[in-house]
Amino acid sequence: MAKDDLANLEGTVTEGRGGGNFVVRLESGQTVTAKLGGAMRRFRIRVIVGDRVTVGVSPYDPTHGLILYRHKT
Repeated sequence: MAKDDLANLEGTVTEGRGGGNFVVRLESGQTVTAKLGGAMRRFRIRVIVGDRVTVGVSPYDPTHGLILYRHKT
């Protein structure tokens, strides 16, 4: 699936897991398991608990997503 097909949603990181996986609580109240996107991994952008992020969520499986952007505070 292309990155253009994802629904971009905003949320807050609530838990960090190993291997670049995070639990993100969306503004709608849903909880999503999200991985770091390719550019975030390549440029070693750090994401910690409490950061506001943009998550790309697939319309086929809305429980998984990709962290595409970390918002500045």
